[in-house]
Amino acid sequence: MKRLGLNIDHIATLRNARGEFHPDPFYAANFAHKQGVDSITIHLREDRRHIKDLDAKKICSIKNLLVNLEISIKDEIVKNALKIKPNFICIVPENRKEVTTEGGLNLHRNKNKIKSIIKLFKEKNIRTSLFVNPSLKDILISKNLGANCVEIHTGRFSNLIKSKKKVENELFRIKQCSKLAEKIGLEVHAGHGLDYQSTKILSKIDEIKEFNIGHFIIGESIFHGLNKVIKNFKKILR
Repeated sequence: MKRLGLNIDHIATLRNARGEFHPDPFYAANFAHKQGVDSITIHLREDRRHIKDLDAKKICSIKNLLVNLEISIKDEIVKNALKIKPNFICIVPENRKEVTTEGGLNLHRNKNKIKSIIKLFKEKNIRTSLFVNPSLKDILISKNLGANCVEIHTGRFSNLIKSKKKVENELFRIKQCSKLAEKIGLEVHAGHGLDYQSTKILSKIDEIKEFNIGHFIIGESIFHGLNKVIKNFKKILR
């Protein structure tokens, strides 16, 4: 069965709006785990706008919970990640002014740095993924850099769905990249902007093994409850 990773960054966003302690991302991670999510994703941003270092340490200490830590390639963040020791790392691009991640990594510009970071995490037996655009060239580069997995940026596809525009070309790109990645030994994940409809379509791509979803699940849970929304996505992925 395809895996569901829940990104709980926006639980921390809500907490930070009051500068207090509620809602607690640690509690959210525990709760979601009990509801059947396969992993928890958290993004330790350079500006700490949502998840803080202590959140990451506490969440990574939860027994039997798989944690996927998203990080940039900045030295300070990489050092912190090595101390936190998550199960998985996903290297993502990061722009201080962006509201959310705007696209995949520029692999060509940052080749050497990314390769050395992957090597560091591999030495610690931490599965490392690269967040990439649906580009065949980026898939091949990811393999050459030593990544274990690629997470395909589904933002454009998701936005086309929401705007009721034609998605055939973008869907074809995602399918082709997924097939190539699996063929050359990279595990395929998908994430960004996903909701029920876009996830249902992409779940039909056999090569995609893991879906990482955050904003929609947290937003929808305001109306329907986190446990119900998680169950709805698990049903789609069966």
